[in-house]
Amino acid sequence: MNGRQTSTLARRIYGPRAWATLGLFALVVFVVFPVCNLLAADTSPLHLSAYWVALAGKIMCYAIVALAMDLIWGYAGILSLGHGLFFALGGYAMGMYLMRQIGREGQYKSDLPDFMVFLDWKSLPWHWWNSDQFWWAAVLIVAVPGVLAFVFGFFAFRSRIRGVYFSIITQALTYAAMLLFFRNETGFGGNNGFTDFKRLLGFEITLPSTRMALFVITGATLIVSLLVARYIVTSKAGRVLQAIRDAEQRVMFCGYDTRHYKLFIWTFSAVLCGIAGALYVPQVGIINPGEMSPANSIEIAIWVAVGGRGTLAGAIVGAILVNGAKSFFTQAFPEYWLYVLGLIFILVTLYLPQGVVGLLRSLQARGAQTRGTPSGAMQAAGTQSGGTQSNSSKLSERQA
Repeated sequence: MNGRQTSTLARRIYGPRAWATLGLFALVVFVVFPVCNLLAADTSPLHLSAYWVALAGKIMCYAIVALAMDLIWGYAGILSLGHGLFFALGGYAMGMYLMRQIGREGQYKSDLPDFMVFLDWKSLPWHWWNSDQFWWAAVLIVAVPGVLAFVFGFFAFRSRIRGVYFSIITQALTYAAMLLFFRNETGFGGNNGFTDFKRLLGFEITLPSTRMALFVITGATLIVSLLVARYIVTSKAGRVLQAIRDAEQRVMFCGYDTRHYKLFIWTFSAVLCGIAGALYVPQVGIINPGEMSPANSIEIAIWVAVGGRGTLAGAIVGAILVNGAKSFFTQAFPEYWLYVLGLIFILVTLYLPQGVVGLLRSLQARGAQTRGTPSGAMQAAGTQSGGTQSNSSKLSERQA
């Protein structure tokens, strides 16, 4: 069976079902959650509390980050252990704006944020310039992670740094940034970070309607991010990125400058993380240097590995599964969560190298192979080769 037949069969099997799943997700985000949270009575069994809205919104922010990680790791072969930095930078950009919106409602009744008054600051530092304007915060949310990623990636890819060396350097970068943000003199709140937010664009941030609006915007951002990512990976640039992942030297011999492709997807991935961080902060209500912890960045890679790297949907599924389990274990058995997380990663690495979505696709393709496709092409190819498992694997790889 040639590549065109495999691609056509893959679209028949996965295309309609994928769009139906996306439509169902949109229905839940845009209809079910708002109705059950805002319209259903508190005593109704259909009512969704603010806790579940906040939890689902937070997990969707993590899903955007996982999607960004999958773009560089699953499709370009670039494993970053520092993506938590870009997530936190977007969160801090939003947090600066939210802190300025508190105004004189803080504990010290000052125009300066409370932590600055406590540290005896007399005026805002230079990097807080115009931070009371939402449009400027939006610029920072995109520009700060994007520029940092571009500069770092430019020199790293130019120096041909790759593999484990690149991963170690990204982890060192986020660790250095965490230590910097912990310092009180940097003007970012030190160990406590930013919290006690009051308003967003003039709306009280604690109102159920405001929280639901943030939830819906986060869901819409996740859907748009998935569609844009899907467009990228199915384009010519996406195919070049996958070729770079599999054999970069051959791509270079074909005349492609691989640095440009890697720099583009690396920077775009960082911007996605910054946007996710900006949506995360007003829903969770706090941002501190702990978000830059190297452990958080490693956990992002685990989400993608569990769901299935190189599948896009797998990254989202992995983020939902791992963070859902984390929410349960940190409440029921908080002392065992890190052991459970490590066990999950070991089991996935040993027994599910393609992740949950990769396993489901293999089973689905194997079932279609057993039943026979309408054209009978796949069944005939499996009979001639004498191995249905090999064909299923090839189909999964091409779909990824």
